[in-house]
Amino acid sequence: MNVTNPRSIAVFGAGTMGAGIAQVVAQAGISVRLCDVEEGFLQSGLARIQSSLDKLLSKGAIAKEGQSTILQSIQTTTDRRTAVEGVELVVEAIPEQLELKKTLFAELEDFCPPSVIFATNTSSISISELAQATRRPDRFIGMHFFNPVPVMKLVEVVRGHDTSDATVGVVRELALKLGKVPVEVNDYPGFVSNRILMPMINEAVYCLMEGVATKEAIDQVMKLGMNHPMGPLELADFIGLDVCLDILEVLHRGLGDPKYRPCPLLRRMVASGRLGRKTGRGFYEYPKG
Repeated sequence: MNVTNPRSIAVFGAGTMGAGIAQVVAQAGISVRLCDVEEGFLQSGLARIQSSLDKLLSKGAIAKEGQSTILQSIQTTTDRRTAVEGVELVVEAIPEQLELKKTLFAELEDFCPPSVIFATNTSSISISELAQATRRPDRFIGMHFFNPVPVMKLVEVVRGHDTSDATVGVVRELALKLGKVPVEVNDYPGFVSNRILMPMINEAVYCLMEGVATKEAIDQVMKLGMNHPMGPLELADFIGLDVCLDILEVLHRGLGDPKYRPCPLLRRMVASGRLGRKTGRGFYEYPKG
């Protein structure tokens, strides 16, 4: 099995991130198996990929034949054992919950030969802890993509305590083949990206809760004063307020510093189902369509 140049990859989770990862893998000419727990989730994921490819087609970035080839490279299944048959690398992109991810990897451990590399798209959870659910910690690694995956260039390559140099090398080369820029970081809560980003978003929510300024004013200050393309509250809606809360919980628990304590307003909004763009309501309202 040629793990130095994977020709077949399984992606678990057909949500925004998983669908995006499957798309860029297929665009690179690599066969993909996209797996999720319900057929409806898979169909939604394929619809996301189709919409993304339609945009590329309209811009002339791909040809019609190329679009068909990409879509034909993506197979879908709800069966985990089927998903990993013959693959050389697994990328997990399921919800940001420790036990959910550990359960998946523990199950996949029994289905996959020892040579298969396990990669997780977690944005904050310990790679070393997730690797303990398997018998291959040397072949376990973080491969943190950014949303929207087809557009964003960065991939954080996160080395766990036992991740081998060979595994890092395979994943770095894969990221380059996908047209991404791999940046190697070490295994600390939130890695680099979210350890810096989430406290900023959290502080913006505190500013709103304490009446320092309106949501529009907070976002405008950061866009015009700091040259950010999106304000922190708008960005939180884009990421998902539930995801932001999950990551802040990991930072607070993992680093033990009160500066990472999630803002009560953020907790309240998540509890009320205001999760951002995906629910049509967050800090802002998003009309259907």
